[in-house]
Amino acid sequence: MPALPLDKLQLTERDPKTGKLRTLPALHPEIKADRSFVLYRPPPVVRDPALVEEFLERAKFIADDLNWLLDLPHDKFWCQVIFDETLQKCLDSYLRYAPRKFDALLDCHPEVNDMQKCLHRSVFLTFLRMSTHKESKDHFITPSVFGEIIYNNFLFDIPKILDLCVLFGKGNGLLLQKMIENIFTQQPSYFSDLDETLPTVLQVFNNILHKCGLQCEGASAEPQKLEEKVNVTPGNMPLQELKDIVLYLCDTCTTLWAFLDVFPLACQTFQKHEFCYSRENIQPFIEEFLQIFTSVLQERRFLRDYDELFPVEDDVSLLQQASSTLDETRTAYILQAVESAWEGVDRRKAQVVKDPTPPAASNGASAIVESTAEDMEELGAAYASEDECAGAAAAPIAKVSGVELDSLISQVKDLLPDLGEGFILACLEEYSYNTEQVINNILEDKLVPYLDKLDRTMQRQLKPDPTPLVTSRYNVFQNDEFDVFSRDSVDVSRIQKGKRREKDTTRSLLNDKRLVAEQKERYSQYSVIVEEIPVQQGEAQLYKEDYEDEYDDTYDGNQVGANDADSDDELISRRPFTIPQVLRPKGQEEVLEEEEEDEEEEEEAEKERTKDHFVQDPAVLRERAEARRLAYLARKGHKHDSSAVVGNVKGHGQNRETVQERRKKEANKSTRANHNRRVMADRKRNKGMIPS
Repeated sequence: MPALPLDKLQLTERDPKTGKLRTLPALHPEIKADRSFVLYRPPPVVRDPALVEEFLERAKFIADDLNWLLDLPHDKFWCQVIFDETLQKCLDSYLRYAPRKFDALLDCHPEVNDMQKCLHRSVFLTFLRMSTHKESKDHFITPSVFGEIIYNNFLFDIPKILDLCVLFGKGNGLLLQKMIENIFTQQPSYFSDLDETLPTVLQVFNNILHKCGLQCEGASAEPQKLEEKVNVTPGNMPLQELKDIVLYLCDTCTTLWAFLDVFPLACQTFQKHEFCYSRENIQPFIEEFLQIFTSVLQERRFLRDYDELFPVEDDVSLLQQASSTLDETRTAYILQAVESAWEGVDRRKAQVVKDPTPPAASNGASAIVESTAEDMEELGAAYASEDECAGAAAAPIAKVSGVELDSLISQVKDLLPDLGEGFILACLEEYSYNTEQVINNILEDKLVPYLDKLDRTMQRQLKPDPTPLVTSRYNVFQNDEFDVFSRDSVDVSRIQKGKRREKDTTRSLLNDKRLVAEQKERYSQYSVIVEEIPVQQGEAQLYKEDYEDEYDDTYDGNQVGANDADSDDELISRRPFTIPQVLRPKGQEEVLEEEEEDEEEEEEAEKERTKDHFVQDPAVLRERAEARRLAYLARKGHKHDSSAVVGNVKGHGQNRETVQERRKKEANKSTRANHNRRVMADRKRNKGMIPS
């Protein structure tokens, strides 16, 4: 079932008074929430803490209320917009008192600026949703009914539309254009309202001329009152009154220009009232412009200030495009006078202030228009484009250089490869490094005159290095006596060019005793021997106490070299005393023989140990080890007989001793050889020698 539009939708709810069910239209005053919106006040002129706190508190209330409004569903949003008068008064107060771009710069607190930006975005999103009759397939209003709602409830009128254009035109041009076109399309009565408004606008300009003592061609010749001042001119007008008139004129012109820029279809209505002049009837105004400039050429300071904010060369270029009969001699004279006014003064070019922090879209306004994604991207670029109406609020921006500048040049050159980098750089400097504006003006031939005269293939001139190689070098010869870069005078006599050639003869070389004198002084120090030390009178007793006249016999008991094996002294190395065998008693002969054999074996072993065996024979070492093992087993009473284990030949039977030896060997074989590997491995593992 297709969804019904909001103007035909009926809601069933329970009556809070009677408790009975009732049916109400979706747009009904009782559905409106009880919420009071406060009025907007502009930021304080001075940094008074009390005024700043008051502004922040009031602005926060308004921003919170508008965000709450944007988060409401479709039906409740429109009920609140239509039937809440405090909301309309709040929005009207913001459109009336919000600061314009041409207003004087205020020294505002950073928190004030942030809050103003947040509130600015919320107000725009509110008007954007109010101008949209279809948010989705299920939430929409019949177009004809939508036109009646916004017109009969004064949600939009011509003054509001003009203020919306001047406040939100820059940076939101496409969204604002779609928004105003939808309003005029759904309600054509706004064209008639605009037609009725233009005479009032013309009357405003006539009043300004009258205040300044000027007269327009179309002014009616009315009789002048006697009490009126005849000699009222801008020259003798009070400064404050002149300032008010200029700001009022600037506000009116800027608002009209912004409206026509956003909604070009309104130009037809303006032309009906001869508000816009054609090429035929614009010539008197061009002549008046040239006369005014000719009369102020002697005011050099005024020319410099005016040309700094509004370049005269651009104005002359516009006049040349508007009129083909422009007097080239007079325009050249005016431009030459402006150039001469800058002589001896550092010329500065006014740049446009950009807001580096574009506001993000609110979550509550995600379904404001049909093409949500594209429109929100455009909305996210708010305040990001150049403001041509900056006027006195213009200020220089940071200069781009290095890699960032090369990137901007490459962006333009990728689309327009025929242009030179020098020409692109000049265009970027003119248009505040905005690549989109540079590309657009080049393609549409809207460049300023001095850029149009440049060679489009001009290459970029590289600036010299501020630190040349000579002054920035550093090496081991820095600041020495021959460094011509750090000193002005150098001793030329100490400079030798080429190989040094001296006429030396053999006699001169022999007579040169300089090396001998140097070496003689050096070696003379080794011949100095102090045999006696001079002692002072008080130090004699000290030397007497340290002197000791006793013989040192510490090492006299050591007979160094007396017990050598190759000594011929028989008194020291003779054989020990032995009892003759005849005189030995019975029973001691065998013991003595064994002792003698042991002593002889020990002597032989001692002799072997004294020998220097660098590498001994392995066979001899094995024999000695086997002999020691057998001697150990013999002392233990163990007799090893392998013949019992071998037994007889196979097939002839084995005796009892052989069977026992074999059984014993089988039972005890794990105690020797390599049969107990598992046990030893477990033992090593338990000791931590093998990682588990």
